[in-house]
Amino acid sequence: MRLMNVAGRLRRRALGVSLIATAALITLPAQLPAAAAETPLSQGKNITSSSNENAATPAASAVDGDRGTRWSSAASDNQWLQVDLGATASVTRVVLDWEAAYGKDYKIQFSQDGTGWSDAKTVTGSDGAVDTVDVSGQARYVRMQGLNRATPWGYSLWEFQVFGTTGGTQPASCDTADASRGKPSSASSVENAGTPASAAFDGDTGTRWSSQASDPQWLQVDLGSVREVCKVDLNWEAAYAKDFRIQTSGNGQDWSTLKEVTGATGGRASYEVDGSGRYVRILGTARATGYGYSLWEVAVHTESGGSGPVQGGGDLGPNVIVVDPSTPNLQQKFDEVFAQQETSQFGSGRYQFLMKPGTYNNINAQLGFYTSVSGLGLNPDDVQVNGDITVDAGWFNGNATQNFWRSAENLAITPANGTDRWAVAQAAPFRRVHVKGGLNLAPNGYGWASGGYIADSKIDGTVGPYSQQQWYTRDSSVGGWTNGVWNMTFTGVEGAPATNFATGPYTTFDTTPISREKPFLYLDGSTYKVFVPAKRTNSRGVSWLANTGGTSLPLDQFYVVKPGATAATINAALDQGLNLLFTPGIHHIDQTIEVDRADTVVLGLGLATIIPDGGVDAMHVADVDGVRLAGFLIDAGPANSDTLLRIGEPGSSADHSANPTTMQDVFVRIGGAGPGLATNSVVVNSDDVLIDHTWIWRADHGEGVGWDTNRADYGLRVNGDDVLTTGLFVEHFNKYDVFWSGERGRTIFFQNEKAYDAPNEAAITHDGIVGYAAYKVADTVNEHEAWALGSYCNYTSDDTIVQHHGFQVPVKPGIRMRHLMVISLGGKGQYRHVINDTGAPTSGTDTVPSKVTQFP
Repeated sequence: MRLMNVAGRLRRRALGVSLIATAALITLPAQLPAAAAETPLSQGKNITSSSNENAATPAASAVDGDRGTRWSSAASDNQWLQVDLGATASVTRVVLDWEAAYGKDYKIQFSQDGTGWSDAKTVTGSDGAVDTVDVSGQARYVRMQGLNRATPWGYSLWEFQVFGTTGGTQPASCDTADASRGKPSSASSVENAGTPASAAFDGDTGTRWSSQASDPQWLQVDLGSVREVCKVDLNWEAAYAKDFRIQTSGNGQDWSTLKEVTGATGGRASYEVDGSGRYVRILGTARATGYGYSLWEVAVHTESGGSGPVQGGGDLGPNVIVVDPSTPNLQQKFDEVFAQQETSQFGSGRYQFLMKPGTYNNINAQLGFYTSVSGLGLNPDDVQVNGDITVDAGWFNGNATQNFWRSAENLAITPANGTDRWAVAQAAPFRRVHVKGGLNLAPNGYGWASGGYIADSKIDGTVGPYSQQQWYTRDSSVGGWTNGVWNMTFTGVEGAPATNFATGPYTTFDTTPISREKPFLYLDGSTYKVFVPAKRTNSRGVSWLANTGGTSLPLDQFYVVKPGATAATINAALDQGLNLLFTPGIHHIDQTIEVDRADTVVLGLGLATIIPDGGVDAMHVADVDGVRLAGFLIDAGPANSDTLLRIGEPGSSADHSANPTTMQDVFVRIGGAGPGLATNSVVVNSDDVLIDHTWIWRADHGEGVGWDTNRADYGLRVNGDDVLTTGLFVEHFNKYDVFWSGERGRTIFFQNEKAYDAPNEAAITHDGIVGYAAYKVADTVNEHEAWALGSYCNYTSDDTIVQHHGFQVPVKPGIRMRHLMVISLGGKGQYRHVINDTGAPTSGTDTVPSKVTQFP
C-alpha cells in the first residue's frame, strides 16, 4: 500500500495549498498509525548506514518501532541505510516513513551477503511522507540507496520497515547443471555470421559470441519457463566487459537486475545471484577494449530441491472443451453439457467452450449454469456461428429471473431465424459479440426476466428487451432498441434510444467516461495468448472495429490454476511474476491469494469459483497499477471471512489514473450453494479503480440461506477516490448494499434488491431510520455523482416493513444524483421516500416505480 499523510494527499489532489498550511501539516507523520498491522522483519535487527548526522540520529532509530526517533545522514547525496534481516526472506514491500528531509530519488536494493547489491525498485519523484514500495525477491540485506535529496539536509527516516516472509519451504541448492545449454538465444548485435548468440550457449569453449564495437550491448537466453536463478558463469574472450549487469525477466521485455558488476577484469568468473525469470540477460554497459563484447560461454544455474519453480503454461484442464468446425458430434457436445447444467444452479460443474477460428454451421449452443462459450480469434468475426448461442428459461417455467452465471464472448452469430435469444438475469455477460441479426432478451413466452449486461458488441438488428426489468449496455452498436421496463441505461452505444427517464426507462450517454475491455484468451497460430485491451476515455462503439490497442501475453506467462492447486503454489507463482488463469472448477484456498505486482492479470474461464476455507480472505490486491481481475466467482465459505475481495490496503492513496486496476465480470456470492459468511464482500481502498460489471449477491434462495445463516453486512465498500463503476448489481445485504466514502466516485447504472429475509423493522432500524439504504454516500464525502439507480424491496418475511428510503447522501453542492427509482415488488414492503426525505412513497401491489429525476 501507499500511505500518505494529509500534506502528501493535498500535494497530489489540491495544488494551491498555502505554504504555511503545508508546513504545519508536514509534522503529522509521527501521529499516523503504523503502516501495517504485522511486525516488520526489520524491526530491532542490525542496521548500518553510510553516515549519521549526529549521535542523536543513529541508524538503529529507523528500526526501533518508535516513530518519535529517527535516523538522519550527512547532508550529501549517495547516502545509504541497510538492514540485516538475519536470514534470507521473501521480501514483498518496504515502507519508508520520511521525516521532512526526505529522498526525492532513491533505490531499494537487495543482497544476500551485504556486498553485492541488486536493484529491486527505483523510486523517482517521491513527495515524502510515507512511501510504500512493492518489491519481489529473496534477500537477507535490504538497503535504501539515496540518489537525490529533496532538501539541503541529509536523508532522514522515522522508520525503515521491511515486510515479507521467512521460512516455510525446504532449502534449495544451486544445480551444477547448465540450464541455458542449447536454449534459444538472441543478442543486440553480432560481429559477423561466425559469432552468433547461440555460440555462447553451445557448451563449446572454441566458439564464441561477439557484438559490434559499441555500448551498450546485450546477450540473452530463454530458459523455457520461469526458474529460480542462483548462479551465472561467464567465460570472457579477450574483448570483455568492464561494467555489466546480470538481469532476469519473465516476459523478455521488463528486466530486473540481479547483479551489477563494475571494474571486471575478464576471464572466467562466477556470480551468485538470487532471483527468478524465464529470460536471463548479460547487459554490457562499458567495454574494456576497443572491440565489442565477446563471450566463449555463459552458463546459468538454477535452484534444485526445495519446492521448485512454478511452471507457466500447460493444458487447460478437462473442463475446457476446445472445438473447431470439423469437431465430430459438436452439437452433441453442446447438448450434453447443457443437459447437465440446465438446472444446476448451485452445482459444482463448470465448463468453458473455446471455438477456434472458422465457420460453424447449424449450431444451437444452449447455455446452462456455469457455462461459457468464447471464440479464439483476435476479432469476433474470426469465429462465425451460423446458428444460435441460446439462453432460455424452460427449466423454470418460462421465468428467466434466475438465469445467472453464464457468458458468451468474442464471436459472431448469424441466427437461424434472424434473431438470437439471450434471456438472462445477473452475472451473465454478453461481451464482444457480433450478432448478424436481432437479439431477444426475453424468454420464450415473454415471462419475467431480470438482467443484464452487454459490452463491446455489435447487434446489426434490433434488440428487444421486452420483459427485462433493467439492462446496461456499454460501448456497443445496435440497429434499434424496442422498449424497456424500468431501467435501461446506455453509455457509448451507437443507435441507442434518447434519454426519457422522466416518462420512460431510458438513460443515455453519448460516451463512456473511462473503459477498458476485459482480457480474453485467443489463438495466435497454435499458441494460446491472452489479449489485454488498452484503456479508453470518452469511448463510443466497439473496440475491435476501431483497433483501440492493447498487449498480448503468451500463456506461458500464466500459472494455469486447476482445482486442487494450493494457495501456497498460487502465491508462489505470483511471486515468480506469473499471471493467473483459473480453469473451470471449484478452487478451495486456505490462505489469501496475494496479488502484489503491477499489471498482473487474474482471469477465470467457465465461471471458475474460488472458495476461502477457514475464514481467510479470498484475495487481496496491492495498491499498484493496472491489475486486471476478470471472469471468476468468489463464493464465501462457512467460516466468516472479513473481506472476500480487497483492492488496495487501508489508507491506500497512490495515483493510478493512467493505469487503473479493473474488476470485470467478477462475481461474489454469500450462501445459496451452502452456508456462507462474510462481513464485507468487496472493499476498494485504491484510487481510480474501474469496476465494470459485477454482481455481488447475498443469496435469497438455495441452501444455507437465512438472516443469520448467510450473514453479510456489506456488499461493496468504496474508500478509494476517483472510483468508477459501470454496471453495478448488488443485492440483499444485511446492512448497506453499497457504502461509498471515497471522493469523486461515479456510478453509471445500479440495480439492487433489499434483503428479502429481514425479519421485521426492528432488525433493520439504525440511527432512527427504518432500513439501510441500498446505496449510501458517507456524510464526509464532498463530491459524488451517480446516474440510473434502482432499488427494489420484496420483504417476504414481513411485508409490513416500510423502508425509509432507497438512497442516502449528504446534501452538498458536489453531490449529484440523477435518475433514481424505488419499487415495491408486488407490495411486499414499501419505501417511504426515494432518496433521503425526497420522493413519493410506493404503495399497493402494482409494482410501479417512484422516481426522482435529480437530487438535489
